[in-house]
Amino acid sequence: MAKIENVSPLAPDAFPDLPEIGGVRFATCAAGVKYTDRDDVMLALCDAGTQIAGVFTRSATRAAPVLDCQAKLGSDARGPAAILVNSGNANAFTGHYGQSSVSEICDAVSKETGVTADRVFTSSTGVIGEPLPFEKITGKIGELHSALSPDGIAAAAGAIMTTDTFAKGAAAQIEHNGQTVKIAGIAKGSGMIAPDMATMLVYIFTDALIDQTELQELLSQHTETTFNAITVDSDTSTSDTLLCAATGASGVDVAGVQAFSDALHGVMRELAHLVVRDGEGATKFVEITVRAADTFANARCHALAIANSPLVKTAIAGEDPNWGRIVMAIGKSGAPADRDRLSIRFGDVLVADKGWVSPDYREEDGAAHMRNDTIRITVDLGLGTATATVWTCDLTHGYISINADYRS
Repeated sequence: MAKIENVSPLAPDAFPDLPEIGGVRFATCAAGVKYTDRDDVMLALCDAGTQIAGVFTRSATRAAPVLDCQAKLGSDARGPAAILVNSGNANAFTGHYGQSSVSEICDAVSKETGVTADRVFTSSTGVIGEPLPFEKITGKIGELHSALSPDGIAAAAGAIMTTDTFAKGAAAQIEHNGQTVKIAGIAKGSGMIAPDMATMLVYIFTDALIDQTELQELLSQHTETTFNAITVDSDTSTSDTLLCAATGASGVDVAGVQAFSDALHGVMRELAHLVVRDGEGATKFVEITVRAADTFANARCHALAIANSPLVKTAIAGEDPNWGRIVMAIGKSGAPADRDRLSIRFGDVLVADKGWVSPDYREEDGAAHMRNDTIRITVDLGLGTATATVWTCDLTHGYISINADYRS
């Protein structure tokens, strides 16, 4: 994995030790799609019997690989499957060329591995609007195939990065009827991050035995409170892809098993949090919880209004406990709010209570919380019982620098 300079201050100390997942092998290579000094393509080959579920961006300008993956999902297919991902080029907004590039890659993977083309899932991430030099990728399929290894997931996490400053991984395991089921996932994402989903690629692998329909239901359900509950800059990508592959290699049937659902949710939430922690230019990880709303949708609307406000995000970057900006964001969200029932906390510090600054609030207490790496903002609307939580980061000059230079 290439050494990354200027790693996010919110990055974990090290990439986690992810377990090998029975029934899947990984390989990476340097194809030179854009980058010249690092691996930029990864291949995951899953054994026969693997079930694939997915969730994708709802952008109206979805990239060709997204449309292709969506068309291939939904069957209870039992043959082997392959996932190929390139970084450096999004293969988006490239007209008919985009789809033909996907077809060329899928056909090359199929010819080399024996996986039928309708079971080859591709993703591309990087610059929009430039033709994908697919020949650089297809020319490396043989090399990738020969290098496949069950312990290659960490290298795969590095190969899919673009502006990321660290590779992202998470894992969990459960015991069911005396047997172990493992889950391991990797993700990329740093900017163009907002619900529906984010510029985010996520690949989760498990050796659980589960049918495609139930796996899809779990993945879609958990996306709402994980990947669709994060935002870095409110921008939705053309390329967002979340794929989950269940190989069944453990032989453990997890149909209806709550512990498996909870473990999958935990892996998804951890990966979502890591994406926010690597937000472009981020120095603060921010959790925003809106309580006592009349509906979940309205709680979520308020939370996202706060999380996406440039004024809120820059105040956090400056460690300024400017609670008036929270009030502003709630007022503009469009969801119901009653000024005289509103309460706000920074961490455990009660800042405003029932529409007025708390008589016990001291500015230095709010400022002390803002100096933490992790900021917690809680809003109580006093209207009902619904709660929603979203996660974001601060907005610094680093975000501008990264995106102003992105295509240079």
